[in-house]
Amino acid sequence: MKILEALKKKQLLFDGAMGTMLQKKGLPVGLEPEYFNLTHPEIVTEIHQAYVAAGADIITTNTFQANRTKLEQDKLPEIINAAIQLAKAAKPKFVAYDMGPIGQLMAPMGTLSFDLAYEMFAEQVIVAEKAGADVVVLETMSDLLETKAAVLAVKENTKLPIFCTMTFQEDGRTFVGTDPLTAVLTLQSLGIDAVGVNCSLGPVELSPVVETILRYAKIPVMVQANAGLPEMEDGQTVYRISVAEYGEAVETLVKKGVQIVGGCCGTTPEFIKELRGIIDRTPVVERQPEIVTAVTSGSQAVILNDRLSLIGERINPTGKKRLKEALRNNELSYLLKEALKQVEAGADILDVNVGLPEIDESHMMQQAVQEIQGIVTVPLQIDSSNIAAIETGARYYNGKPLINSVNGKAESMAEIFPIVKKYGGVVLGLTLDETGIPETAEARLAIAEKIVQTAAEYGIPKEDVMIDPLVLTASAQQEQVQVTLETLRLLRDGLGVLTVAGLSNVSFGLPNRELMNSTFLASAVASGLTTPIVNPLSEVLMNTVRALKVIYNQDHDAAEYIEKSQAMNVVAEAKPAKKQEVSDASDLKTLILKGQKEDTPALTKQLLETKTPLEIVNEFFIPALDEVGGKFERGELFLPQLIQSAEAVQRSQEVLKSYFDAHGQESQSHGKILLATVEGDIHDIGKNIVKMVLENYGFDVIDLGKDVPIETVVERIREGNIQLVGLSALMTTTVQNMKATIQAVKDAGLDASFMVGGAVLNEEYREFVGADYYAKDALESVAIAKKFFGVE
Repeated sequence: MKILEALKKKQLLFDGAMGTMLQKKGLPVGLEPEYFNLTHPEIVTEIHQAYVAAGADIITTNTFQANRTKLEQDKLPEIINAAIQLAKAAKPKFVAYDMGPIGQLMAPMGTLSFDLAYEMFAEQVIVAEKAGADVVVLETMSDLLETKAAVLAVKENTKLPIFCTMTFQEDGRTFVGTDPLTAVLTLQSLGIDAVGVNCSLGPVELSPVVETILRYAKIPVMVQANAGLPEMEDGQTVYRISVAEYGEAVETLVKKGVQIVGGCCGTTPEFIKELRGIIDRTPVVERQPEIVTAVTSGSQAVILNDRLSLIGERINPTGKKRLKEALRNNELSYLLKEALKQVEAGADILDVNVGLPEIDESHMMQQAVQEIQGIVTVPLQIDSSNIAAIETGARYYNGKPLINSVNGKAESMAEIFPIVKKYGGVVLGLTLDETGIPETAEARLAIAEKIVQTAAEYGIPKEDVMIDPLVLTASAQQEQVQVTLETLRLLRDGLGVLTVAGLSNVSFGLPNRELMNSTFLASAVASGLTTPIVNPLSEVLMNTVRALKVIYNQDHDAAEYIEKSQAMNVVAEAKPAKKQEVSDASDLKTLILKGQKEDTPALTKQLLETKTPLEIVNEFFIPALDEVGGKFERGELFLPQLIQSAEAVQRSQEVLKSYFDAHGQESQSHGKILLATVEGDIHDIGKNIVKMVLENYGFDVIDLGKDVPIETVVERIREGNIQLVGLSALMTTTVQNMKATIQAVKDAGLDASFMVGGAVLNEEYREFVGADYYAKDALESVAIAKKFFGVE
């Protein structure tokens, strides 16, 4: 751990880009750079030595893509070993094993399972540690769940420190929708040693992202920016930011507290030499990060301090016959409906309890967590009395969960705290111990203090512990209601922790339970309750919540209160005497909007009794997809939800296809489109999303896959008389092959138009490669295809 000791004394300097340096040294277009460790070790060593001479403390190994999906698996150990020895040969202070993303979408968005991702990361780091790496740097990560799999693979198989950087787009989020606040809160809770950003943008453009991370990071912050955005000049990729401009922007970040810097795409030894001077003359800045109690999902953080946050209680089988039946029958669609209804009603966090004695609770917890996280963005509370189920939920959870629960019993704390520490959650402590539930507030406070103190001994900070003072029934233990309220006051004023309480217990056995629950809520909030567990579908209770938010200045200008009150008045005027019941009935458009893919086939079959397939497409598919697309463009939903909606349409389309087959008809197509990732490029996440969305809109897509030879593209265009072709490239090195592919098609005398896309592409690159259209994302490809084929 010498690198961590060094970091306590002074900022550390990483090296710069490897890929662009290798290209200058003759790396062929499309060849994975890692093979140069074996075929041209002298070139790799020369680059490392140049960075050491420029002043780099840490040399990064040439292993960014060293996983079995991109390289031959039997050569991986040899390539990784060689990479580390070449880095060591340059005699740096430290060698960082470089580990990038696998390059596939994680389930439920894609097909890559958490366990397989973990396995692929583990096989790398085991070799890396034996070969002598000093630290693992996880870089250019976009998916928080994939990052978690990598972190666990390192922690469970090695003793190496972990530095982790995610890559953010110009909208301040990663490709799959993670914002910097969510990233830093989640990753530091997993126990990594440094957190930050790399790639994608220049240091000036990354500054807002870095400032958010600096505000909340309790660990060192790391920045490796690009030398700006790539541009084309005389057929070559160039980066416009000068060494001086880059250094000036990075120096500003170092003075704000960034402790680890280096360079990414486009940076050279000259950039690193400039950063060396900055570090040498800039003292380490002592930061005071904000300490918050927060839970996260993969794309949303909920900071619980100073606000009333609601935990939805309805995914819990206690007293719920229909939910029990759904769990026994593995009917996950019912759980998803309950999740969506609660979020729409105002829940900030969802409780997930799937405990039934007759089912495999651990397996069901894993399924429930993964599926619910596929369609809602709010964080979850993993709730069980089964230790194995809690650990399973925490392991597969995407984000920083609330874990319910631990109590003051020594056995309970010994079982739960290691799980909370390992997987980085907030834990809910119940004020009971071996003697039961105390009858006085002071005794409950003492248990809470013991829980907080013991948690600290496991390395769990106070802000990651919430306390439940326990709500007993007013019908049977009326005097104990006041004890709960007094306990809340002591927890707030004495111990200084945030609190959780289940409201419904107070009204058990009494009439008009909603009135009792909402009245108790108001009293509890006044006593210090911050996070009640509620039924958000109770309008009486939610009215009280909205009023409380106005009273406690959380609903500024009473905007939400007024909006909801006006909406209720409209309903009341329309149906003054009838209580509104919540219904599961929903039209196909709504199911698509919500991504309820399990339910769309049955409703599509039902609609076919009265509507033609074309009517279903025009009345339901297209309006829903257009609305989802608009929300995606506005940042109101993110890639996981976009994909869920697309898959919901695909399930319906399969029903329509079966209908056509049964009636001897052919499905109508707006046009045929050929898609391919160009030769030498093995990335196809973006292309696969484009394929799915184009098919949703009624286009016939022929997908040739990734690393497609130029001659294959030419042949398939000729055979199929293809008019519109979509080409994808993720790397600047393979943009040349995109140009060569388009030129080959033209040389063959074929009249095809091209749209191009990929992370490095822009209008300037489109012009360079000779394409007709540039599609910045999947929805833009739909707009291009509609225009090309004249679709209204």
